Order: sequence, then C-alpha cells, then structure tokens
Amino acid sequence: MLVRCLYASRISTPLAASALDGILEQSRKNNPKLGITGLLCYTHDSFVQVVEGGREPISVLLRSIYRDERHQKVTILSFEEIAERQFGNWTMGSVNVESINAGVLLKYSESVTFDPFSCSSQAMMSLLMELIAAGSIVNRGTA
Repeated sequence: MLVRCLYASRISTPLAASALDGILEQSRKNNPKLGITGLLCYTHDSFVQVVEGGREPISVLLRSIYRDERHQKVTILSFEEIAERQFGNWTMGSVNVESINAGVLLKYSESVTFDPFSCSSQAMMSLLMELIAAGSIVNRGTA
C-alpha cells in the first residue's frame, strides 16, 4: 500500500549548505532501496517534506525524523493512502523556498512569509505542485 506523508519542522540550528547537501545525498542514496520518493523544501528556519512509499518504510523514516536533532516541532500536515505517486521519478527533489517569487507564496498563504504551520495541507501540496510545474525543483535525483 502506497502512502504520502507531508510534514513540516523547524530547523533546530542554522544549517550550512554542506549539511543540507549531506541530507539530500543521504536521501538519494537510501531512498531507492526503501522505495521512497519525495521533495524537500527548506528555508533558513524550516523544512517541509513530502515523502511517498510503502506504509512501513515511511513510518520508519518518520520515526527517525522525530529523533533527528536537526528537527524541532515536527508536525504531520497529512498522511494518506494514495493510488499513485506524484514524485515517482525522484529519489529526493529540493527547493529553497526563499528563492521563489513571493507572489507564488501569497497565492497559497496569508502572507509572503513562508510558514508551513499556518497553511492547510491542500494549500501546501498545491504550492509544491506549482513549483514542480514551474521548474523550480533542483537536484531531483532519479529513481
């Protein structure tokens, strides 16, 4: 059974670009073995990630994220069974949300400040899908 999980968290301490690259590299190495695909969005103080795969691998991944000291205030925005993947060709795509047009953020939230904790899960998924359509996702990796 396929599931999709969308979560947000606060970054506990500022991450250097090399630390973020390490997270993405580790995801791209481990995710294919686990059948996990997804997208990581980040700012200087928060992560939003959507992951897809089998229920058990996604549950194991979430437990490790809750224990990861780089994350604070991990909040599940949605967890649902899905018929098909939206990110099936990506081991882990990424986007720095601070680099996108503020008008795009305003389309899905109350202000131009990215705050995943104040958005609905539907608005957040719509934002992610628009970023994909606009070609804003970099370092996609391939499954």
